[in-house]
Amino acid sequence: MALLAFIVILKIYMLFVIFVMTVYTVRHIIFTMNRLLNEQKLYYQDIMDSDLPFVSVLVPMHNEEKTANQVLSMLMLSDYPMDRMEIIPVNDNSSDRTKEILDSYSSAHPTTIKPVHRDSSSKRGKVPALNEALEIAEGSIVLVFDSDYLPTKGMVRALAMGFKNPRVGSVMGRVMLINTGTNLLTRILDLERTGGYQVDQQARYNLGLIAQYGGTVGGFRKDLVLSLGGFDEAVLAEDTDLTFNLVIRGWEVAYANRLECYEEAPEEWSVRARQITRWSRGHNMVLFKYLFPLIRTKYLKFWQKLDGALLLFTYLVPFIFLIAIADSLALFFLGAMNLVNYVIIYILVGIYVLFGSFSPFYQIGAGVYLDRTSYRVRLLPFFFLVFIFNMWHISYGFIESLIDLISGRDVNWIKTQRYRTTEATEVDET
Repeated sequence: MALLAFIVILKIYMLFVIFVMTVYTVRHIIFTMNRLLNEQKLYYQDIMDSDLPFVSVLVPMHNEEKTANQVLSMLMLSDYPMDRMEIIPVNDNSSDRTKEILDSYSSAHPTTIKPVHRDSSSKRGKVPALNEALEIAEGSIVLVFDSDYLPTKGMVRALAMGFKNPRVGSVMGRVMLINTGTNLLTRILDLERTGGYQVDQQARYNLGLIAQYGGTVGGFRKDLVLSLGGFDEAVLAEDTDLTFNLVIRGWEVAYANRLECYEEAPEEWSVRARQITRWSRGHNMVLFKYLFPLIRTKYLKFWQKLDGALLLFTYLVPFIFLIAIADSLALFFLGAMNLVNYVIIYILVGIYVLFGSFSPFYQIGAGVYLDRTSYRVRLLPFFFLVFIFNMWHISYGFIESLIDLISGRDVNWIKTQRYRTTEATEVDET
């Protein structure tokens, strides 16, 4: 009897997995059709207004001698009035030439560039660095760029315009890759970004669902974030944490698909593995923290809550599939699943990988069509292997988040490796 009950539980779990696969596949189809066929919601970058807010631009840095010069130089080329902007690069316990580079820029532009140097007595990580910088930031609007990003001349102004809508608590631009052509991994990550931003983010914005603040190439209202207690240092995904902290209180996140900013993607699989493990660990912390507040909030409609829950569960789904593989193996060896059924299950999983999970067929296909770069779809067959890779490392991140939840241990930020070979140079003080 015990064995029979166990087999029934295993079969029920397989039905649950099929249901999850169906829900996410339908979600991706809806987003793709909306992006291709429906009217698109516009951002606010075309607003012309002389009443510009004072903006603080934060750039967290840890050992960024390869990138510090470039991001600061591009920010100084911004068309935003310099008397309405300050740049606060945060040197977070760097051991290379980052401090020297920041001080040289500060000497050349003392009224605009105001570096913060955090020593070894401070807790290292992006979130503590942001919290410290928020305490001294003078701007009513805070924009954040990671140090490997290359903001265009009009980026600061366009992002700031989003806050002309008094309901907007945060804004987000589109992330692009600067090193796409390096190898197979960077090309695949470029496709993932295309599907995620060009289609998924824009469709959610169109439909009035929850667009997501991404932690860089975006911004927020300083007083609002401070009133929420700043960023939670126990959560690695400070961007997702802020997104849900805002929407459950009735604030909106605006998405600007036309505001493209370039970043450097991991060029090694081991670096990518650490990156998505960290994302999964942080995202699932947010799931534990906000699922019930999301359900209970009075500020969101049913469909917004439903899609918000699906968004929260995104980094749990790969773990559900990993358990499903073990489930199907157990059923097979217990004699409760014949070889034909076993093969059918894996065909269904393969179809889901192609049509639902990371949505390469729908969202990436639509994204490259909209970007007029359809030749990139030739890489789609590789996504089955990417799915296996992501499933393993995202599942590991979920387990880490469970341990965090149960043990209450401190979380440590793991920086993504940089690959630029351009030597950092001193700013020309003339």
